[in-house]
Amino acid sequence: MTAEVVTGVEAAPVAVVSRGRSARLRELAPFIPAALLLGILFFLPLGVMFIFSLWTTNANLDIVPVWNLDNYAQFFNSSAYVRTLGKTVIMGAAVTAICLVIAVAVAYFLARYISRRWARLALLVIIVPFWSSYLLRVYSWQAILGEKGALNQLLVGLGLIAEPSRLFVYNDIGTFIVLTYVYMPFAILVLYASLERFDYTQLTAAQDLGASPSRAFRYILLPQIRPGLITAAIFVFIPILGEFLTPSMVGGASGLLIANLIQTFFKNALVPQGAALGFLIVAFVTVLLVVFRKYLRVEDVYARG
Repeated sequence: MTAEVVTGVEAAPVAVVSRGRSARLRELAPFIPAALLLGILFFLPLGVMFIFSLWTTNANLDIVPVWNLDNYAQFFNSSAYVRTLGKTVIMGAAVTAICLVIAVAVAYFLARYISRRWARLALLVIIVPFWSSYLLRVYSWQAILGEKGALNQLLVGLGLIAEPSRLFVYNDIGTFIVLTYVYMPFAILVLYASLERFDYTQLTAAQDLGASPSRAFRYILLPQIRPGLITAAIFVFIPILGEFLTPSMVGGASGLLIANLIQTFFKNALVPQGAALGFLIVAFVTVLLVVFRKYLRVEDVYARG
């Protein structure tokens, strides 16, 4: 086979190029069904929502296809909407932080000090609540934190309070407690997968060289499980941005988050306004994922082990 020579560089034969393209197409073929499913179930509804967000509603609450950015401007011009978004971000960050702290401690203990058999049994116990309905779990917390709940009955019985308190329900504290409970298993499972692969002799070596246990933990272990920490943060923080059931059932009027506002728009037939606010959340999540991905480069030392 003779290859053409152009400006001193050999050009690849047409047959080889075509075979290379057909091989690449065959490699991509298994992904076509998944791509179609993703496009139909995710990108198509997202595109429809974006179109609706650029329309408006009339006095009869009918959707009018008049193209404008008023729905987005309405959000940024309303201090109440911006405060609700800021409150949601703060709530998500707080829940994520406490989940990571507790999850690191639990996963570290299971991975280092418990045999693999018992560790897996402990993980099974941790995920048992997922076998029940999400709604049932939230109702259970209402029964625990409510005015006549188990916690108030215990505190009154111990004489710590004179009458039942609403400190832990229908406010941000109740929302924080329940969201932490709901998303804690995600963080534990992700971090256990990272800590299970870690070589703990590195910590011993660092301490032999004069590092304190806390310093070895901070500078040896944490950098190597960084991908696990970021993944756990994603699994906790981003779903909280779309939480509306827990805030409405446990948080009450003072514990509502941004998703409850979107729900209110759609319930009142204000579809364009709700679509605009929902698309802003989607854009915010996309930016977060891009930022997180920057720190999820293939540098995780534990994966190479």
